[in-house]
Amino acid sequence: MPLALDSRFSPRRRYLLGISGGRDSVALLHTLLEAGAQKVVLCHLNHQLRGLFSAHDAAFVRDQAEACNLPFEIARANIQRRAAEEKVSIEVASRRSRHDFFTECARKHRCNTVLLAHHADDNAETILLNLLRGSAGFKGMRYESKVEVGRKKLTLLRPLLGVRRSEIDQFLEASAIPYRDDASNVDPFTPRNRLRAEILPLLGELMARDVVPAIVRASESSLESEEALDELLRTLDLIDPQGRLFLPKMRRLAEPLQRRALFLYLKDAGVPNLSRDLVERCLPLLSPDTPAKVSLPGALHCCRRASRIFVE
Repeated sequence: MPLALDSRFSPRRRYLLGISGGRDSVALLHTLLEAGAQKVVLCHLNHQLRGLFSAHDAAFVRDQAEACNLPFEIARANIQRRAAEEKVSIEVASRRSRHDFFTECARKHRCNTVLLAHHADDNAETILLNLLRGSAGFKGMRYESKVEVGRKKLTLLRPLLGVRRSEIDQFLEASAIPYRDDASNVDPFTPRNRLRAEILPLLGELMARDVVPAIVRASESSLESEEALDELLRTLDLIDPQGRLFLPKMRRLAEPLQRRALFLYLKDAGVPNLSRDLVERCLPLLSPDTPAKVSLPGALHCCRRASRIFVE
């Protein structure tokens, strides 16, 4: 039985497909083909983290593209070197490199929409990771998200986000579809892998039920509350004609609303690496008896002047 794509997905449009050769992205490819999608460009980035296995993954994707008569792009990136140079984790360096690669593919093929094969179990893992890190609450994945690389904006779509990992396994087995198996996905050396292999099964055992749907529902409820709060803040007219936060109105709000309004303002101002801690550092600006400037990432500052708050 074919996998269910998100109802918002249209197979008639043109897409880039991020494909690793693993089970999830291969399952998405074949689901797209069954749904009648024909304007798909396969995009594979060789991370060079698994030696010869990485080269075999790239060759497999090339074979899949040729067998399906689809255009493809294959490139390589030295993830370990980038992680060392930028002083970030392998996971972050990999994501940045993929976004750079997708941006180049988008320019070449005049298509800014990238399909990713994240599914419901991936979402539950992300929600727990964000919760435990303490900076993003119950934030999970969305069907659609935007990223900006340089001056290029990409739209990321996740049409399998409502599908379970077990459904993907059943689909591939029933259709005898080959894929590449990345053994590193089960090695317990990253927080995500340990969540997948140890923590989620243990939570399921403790609760005597599948906990993934409950985790995803909690994230969706949190998102709905945030959206309702944001809609309320938009009706309060907190921004003046020059695009600055108007302090007299901000001071009349309850602190949770002040915090959310500040977060949205900093986000719209393009402040990078936003977190709850950063918003908490800016919150004292609402008081006239505190320093009038707070340093922000990206060499920016949040300032108070003439009963306004602004970023410069």
